[in-house]
Amino acid sequence: MKRVAYLGPQGTFTQEAARRFFAEQDVQMIPFTSIPNALNAVEDKEVDHAVVPLENSIEGSVTMTMDWLIHHVSLKLQAELTLPIAQQLLAGSHKELQEVRTILSHPQAISQCRTFLHEHMPHAEIEFTPSTAEAVKRVTSDPDKPWAAIGPSFARSIYRAELLRSDIQDHESNRTRFVLVGATDLPQLHSPNAIAVKTTLVIELASDYPGALYQVLAAFAWRSINMTKIESRPTKKRLGSYHFILDVERKIDDVLLSGAIAEVEALGCDVQCFGSYPAYVHQVVNTTTD
Repeated sequence: MKRVAYLGPQGTFTQEAARRFFAEQDVQMIPFTSIPNALNAVEDKEVDHAVVPLENSIEGSVTMTMDWLIHHVSLKLQAELTLPIAQQLLAGSHKELQEVRTILSHPQAISQCRTFLHEHMPHAEIEFTPSTAEAVKRVTSDPDKPWAAIGPSFARSIYRAELLRSDIQDHESNRTRFVLVGATDLPQLHSPNAIAVKTTLVIELASDYPGALYQVLAAFAWRSINMTKIESRPTKKRLGSYHFILDVERKIDDVLLSGAIAEVEALGCDVQCFGSYPAYVHQVVNTTTD
């Protein structure tokens, strides 16, 4: 039986994504307290795969995920799933909003609900937790405290939380990309919900000179290779030194992509492929990044 790590505890959006990846398959889901712990478990062969959040449509990249993949483990992105995200305001017992003195949640979830919190609960203090489900678990463990949590309906049902307000995220189009990660490439999954095949490349420039990044991007542009994302992250070697992370809609063995990579390497750049994988979208209601 496959063992799959996810950012826990039970009730996180990440667990929901893991369930979608392995629908109707006999797997053992194992919660971990942090993204690094989940990824390290794959690296150390304690589990076969991990599911972790990668990017949110409101707050952008989950930098912990990509930084850990770049600097600490040698793993492959095996598949991607985009889920709609709906945030709920939950408590251990019924409370009026003005009674809530502290709001607990993951930093990304708090950020996704800034407008609601500013307009309806400016008096409440914010306390960050490792995941949204952890926040729900804590407020339900001591229901008399003047606490509330921001989290998913999934966690509400697990921890028997009271719903104070529903769908409090600032934007209806709130989405999070989750990735399935493993030590090797995973054979392509077959699903009618697969919308594309993506390849993630991490590029480090040979040196910083005028037009260096332009030359790299031009190798993809003139071949009409669509880049769905470009992002920079510090190499941690020196100030001003960056990795550039590119998501492109091509398979790694596509002749045009192979040519682009060869051209970039000819410029003296280091190019790493972090995976070539199917991308899925699941259209559900009431399913952030944890």
